Amino acid sequence: MEAIIRPSADLRNHYNEISKQCREDRTPVIITVNGRGDTAVLGYQEFCQMKSELELLRNLAEAEEDVRSGRTTSMKDTFADIRATLEARRG
Repeated sequence: MEAIIRPSADLRNHYNEISKQCREDRTPVIITVNGRGDTAVLGYQEFCQMKSELELLRNLAEAEEDVRSGRTTSMKDTFADIRATLEARRG
């Protein structure tokens, strides 16, 4: 994903253009202050996707750690626990 670099004045003077670019092209815009990267602007859809992907990666890392540490159970036992929990809620 190639980012576009714009000075901070553009954020104030050309916000609609930057916003449209982020939404339609799904391209991040890096805002610079004194020539150095300061802020990244993303479209909301892109932000949500990145957040979901990060959450998935964290869950996978946690699952891998559970397997390495031996914190696992059989599927049969897991489903039995789920059934018991659901039955307890109903009754």
